[in-house]
Amino acid sequence: MNEMMKPRGQFRAHAYEASDDVGRNDARNETMGDIIAARFSRRALLKGALAVTAIQATVSPLAMLASNPVHAATPSAFSFDEAMAGVDETHHVADGYDMQVLIRWGDKLFTDSPEFDPMTQTSDKQRRQFGYNNDYVGFIPLEGAPAGESRALLVVNHEYTDEHMMFPGIVTIEDKVPEGAAADAKPEPTLVVAPATKDRVDIEMAAHGGTVVEIRRREGAPWSVQLDSPYNRRITAETPIEITGPAAGNARLQTKEDPTGRSVKGTINNCAGGVTPWGTYLMAEENFHGYFSGSLPSDHRESANYKRLGIPGASYEWAGFYDRFDVSKEPNEPNRFGYIVEVDPLDAASTPKKRTALGRMKHEGAESVLAQDGRVVFYCGDDERFDYIYKFVTSGTFKPNDRAANMDLLDSGTLHVARFSADGTMEWLPLVYGQGPLTSANGFQSQADVVIETRRAADLLGATKMDRPEDVQANPKTGKVYAMLTNNTKRKADQVDAANPRAANAFGHIIEITETDGGFASSTGRWEVLLKCGDPAIASVGASFSTATTANGWFGMPDNCAIDAEGRLWVTTDGNSPKATGRTDGLWAVDTEGEARGTAKLFYRVPVGAEMCGPEPTPDLTTFFVAVQHPGDEGPDYAAFGRPSYFEDPSTRWPDFAKNMPPRPSVVAITRKNGGKIATTE
Repeated sequence: MNEMMKPRGQFRAHAYEASDDVGRNDARNETMGDIIAARFSRRALLKGALAVTAIQATVSPLAMLASNPVHAATPSAFSFDEAMAGVDETHHVADGYDMQVLIRWGDKLFTDSPEFDPMTQTSDKQRRQFGYNNDYVGFIPLEGAPAGESRALLVVNHEYTDEHMMFPGIVTIEDKVPEGAAADAKPEPTLVVAPATKDRVDIEMAAHGGTVVEIRRREGAPWSVQLDSPYNRRITAETPIEITGPAAGNARLQTKEDPTGRSVKGTINNCAGGVTPWGTYLMAEENFHGYFSGSLPSDHRESANYKRLGIPGASYEWAGFYDRFDVSKEPNEPNRFGYIVEVDPLDAASTPKKRTALGRMKHEGAESVLAQDGRVVFYCGDDERFDYIYKFVTSGTFKPNDRAANMDLLDSGTLHVARFSADGTMEWLPLVYGQGPLTSANGFQSQADVVIETRRAADLLGATKMDRPEDVQANPKTGKVYAMLTNNTKRKADQVDAANPRAANAFGHIIEITETDGGFASSTGRWEVLLKCGDPAIASVGASFSTATTANGWFGMPDNCAIDAEGRLWVTTDGNSPKATGRTDGLWAVDTEGEARGTAKLFYRVPVGAEMCGPEPTPDLTTFFVAVQHPGDEGPDYAAFGRPSYFEDPSTRWPDFAKNMPPRPSVVAITRKNGGKIATTE
């Protein structure tokens, strides 16, 4: 997901490498050796189809091939004809599959919702419509469907907003010399966004958060949104939310608006997430730092705490209209963000809850698995360079026949952070007040302080600095856990170690963890690198895909993942682009077992400029839901290939391709033609 938001002055890019002073981890913990050439920048794209000459300039000849004649001795766990990698204005899927744009930014969610008109949008309209930049997608089956029909809730996060893609008439193009360029550098066309207005900010706030929507499907027919469902709901940056767990009521969360420290308005920058075994929906607050402006005195108690998280990030101008986003006016407000938010999707009137026991960080996801003793284990990454992988183990056990008894399991348990050793072993270190360095001698007065300053606590415990830990998911069939490490071009040669084995890691890697005795609640385990990503034809990249992986099958920048009902790993990416890899982001099937281990196959790819989010296969494997985020949004390196992309002149108008319609983030449902399970012979 987007690692940070670009500071104001030009435009806010959807994703790019953070500067050194944003949330920098200065802890002297061990870092993780092949040296990689810092060959490509992270993001750039082309308006329309990618020119062949541009591909030839940036990727190897192998990347132009449709296939590789070398195949594994044993078959892959996946059965489908691979899609072809590339870059153009639309999306593509493997042969034999259909793609349905199920719901788009601005689509109606209720019978009385207004039709979407981007020229006359208001915050009131947006609160009744599907939000912007869909990220996490969860699927919760519902009972009571008629024979031959499937009925479910789709829960979707709306991570952030791109005003230059959302609003007409606010962008001008100016020739500017890139920041940090040589004095004689040639000016480049640069997007300049007009200062925010309150109306625009209110629309942005209404487009954040999440959506709960009922969907139905008759056998052989496409899915449809049920506008009259009592479950349909929008959660925004202003929805009242209860604060629970160790930090609830703590003085560091108390504000003028909420002197109790137990209630907060809204949730922001909801990236990945999860669905619990008891059927609630988890929203992970990630890059919340970018919403805060202002400054604190250097001797203020929260000054160092906020610096560790990159606060204030000042990517948004909300503080100009709402004091709570100005730290000089509300110094405690940032301590009320950065948590996992739990929503009961079966009760549209219920109050969501921020579960502080799971810590405060730039959360990427909260996927769960049952431990052998019935406790529930949640895994997540802290999405920033040189930060950590975590898991939370509940104190109580899951009761499958008593949903009410499970509803507060997330308020009590133990948060752990991972330390990887060069010999292939690893430890899960508990972040518990009073244990080890987490005492008053280091400024911790209670467990509230530990969860409020989770990063500093993990620093003191000596956790392993990772290359942007994103989605982490357990495979209940095999006992393995997979962690996506997206990239880290700031890692130097003297900082590599076994678990992060490449300097200037532009393309990321995937770690496979085996918990001791298959126990997900274990405090120890073993680990290995499943994949080092990037083009395997470029020796200096050091990629480790199986030789059975075709020229379409390799990828860079793993981000989200899913374990399907057959225990197979699927990986989505964030950062593939014309300049970086010569292809767009997409969804890849990755073999983890047998002689096919390390083989990847491209199943679906997104339009130019988009990021691939989700993914969510249904339990019966007949549908794969994916989220296409920020289609047409170029990122900061557009000048390498063409002019900037913005509302009036986007690089694609997917999915509508209508003259006056901007590109719209959308959830896509993928099904097999003539029925059957995804990527199988059934």
